Amino acid sequence: MTAIATLVTGCGGKSKSPSTSSAAGSSAPAGKLPEATTFTTLKNIPKDTAALASADGTVVHPTAALPVSATPGGQPVATLPAKELGGPTWVPVVETKPGWQRVLLPSRPNGAAGWIPSGNGKVETAHSPYDVKVDTSARRLTLLKSGKSLGTWTVAVGAPKTPTPTGRTFILASLAPAKATYSPLILPVGAHSDSLDTFGGGPGTVAFHGWPQKSVFGQAVTHGCVRVPADALRQLSKVPLGTPVQISG
Repeated sequence: MTAIATLVTGCGGKSKSPSTSSAAGSSAPAGKLPEATTFTTLKNIPKDTAALASADGTVVHPTAALPVSATPGGQPVATLPAKELGGPTWVPVVETKPGWQRVLLPSRPNGAAGWIPSGNGKVETAHSPYDVKVDTSARRLTLLKSGKSLGTWTVAVGAPKTPTPTGRTFILASLAPAKATYSPLILPVGAHSDSLDTFGGGPGTVAFHGWPQKSVFGQAVTHGCVRVPADALRQLSKVPLGTPVQISG
C-alpha cells in the first residue's frame, strides 16, 4: 500500500509548487463517462449546498458502477465505481428523493455532490454512528459516536499557504503503508487541497494521518492534511468508510 498512500496524499513528502494542470487522471476517452474517484475532476456537477450541515449517517456502497447525474433523473455525467483505492466505495447520503439519493463524491471540485439511482438492487445501505469534526482555527479534532464524544485532540492543520479545505466530506479509504515512514495508517478523505493541484505525484488528496514529532500538534504547518496524535489515529481507524467529516475554519 506504500505506493498508493504516497501517490494519493503525498502528505509526508516534500512540498510541490502549485500547479495549473488538472488533477491526475481527470480526462476520459471520448464518449466515456469519467469515474468519480479522487483522481478525477468532474464537470457539470453541482457543489454541496449545505457544506457545514450534519449528515444523518446514511452511507451507501454501489455493488456495481452507477451513473451519477447533476439532477434526479438527469443525463449521467459520471459513474461511481464499486471500488476506490483498492477498497469498497462508501459515500454519505446528503439528500433523498423518490428513487434517488444525492451523495458526496471524492472528486474535484471539493463539495461535488451527485445523484445516483436507489432501489435498483445495486446499492447497499448502512448507517455510521460516527461524526468526525475538525476545527482548523482551534486546531482541534473531535470524534463522536451516536452524539457522544469519544475524544478531543489537538492536531496539526494546513499552513496559511496550503490550508486544510473546509466543508463537508467523508472518510474515503483506509491505507496501511508497508513501510510506515511517518504514519502506520493513512485515512484519505473526499477532499483535495485548494492550493495545490498536485502533490508528490498525486492529486493532492487530504488525509488524516499520524506524525512522529509531537511538537507539530497545535500548529498550522501541513500541506492540507490533518496530522493527529496516535490515540486519535487508533480511534479513527475504527470509523467506517463513508463516515461524514465536517471541517470548519
